[in-house]
Amino acid sequence: MSQTISHQEALIYVMVTMSAVDRSMDDAELQKIGQMVETLPVFEDFDSEKLVAVSQACGDQISAENGLEDTLDLIRASLPERLRETAYAMAVEVAAADLHVEQEELRFLQLLRDRLDLDKLAVAAIERGARARYQT
Repeated sequence: MSQTISHQEALIYVMVTMSAVDRSMDDAELQKIGQMVETLPVFEDFDSEKLVAVSQACGDQISAENGLEDTLDLIRASLPERLRETAYAMAVEVAAADLHVEQEELRFLQLLRDRLDLDKLAVAAIERGARARYQT
C-alpha cells in the first residue's frame, strides 16, 4: 500500500476501528479515545481538534470495499515498529473501556496483533495489564 497517514492518525485509526468493529461505538469507548489523545505523550504535538475529522476518515476507510483489510494495511504501513505495541495497548484499552469485550472485538485484536507481527509475550503482558486495571 503506497498511502500512509501520520503515526498519530494510525493510532487513532486503531482505536476508532476497535470501537466500531462491534457496530456499537459507546460513550465509554469514545471517552477513552478522547482521554488517550489528550493525555498520552505520543499525541503531544497532535492537534486534538482534528480528532473528529480523523475519526470520520477512518469510518470512511472502514466502510469501503475491503475496508477492514485496507485499514489494517494502512495502519501497518503508517506505524513505526516502535509504536506497534502501543497501538495494540490502545486497542485493548478501548475494548475494555465498557467492561465488556465482544467476540468481534476479540477477532479484531487477533487480526491487529497478527498484522503488526507482535510478540506473543508482549501481547499477553498488555492483555494481562488491562485485565488487572479493569477488574471489578
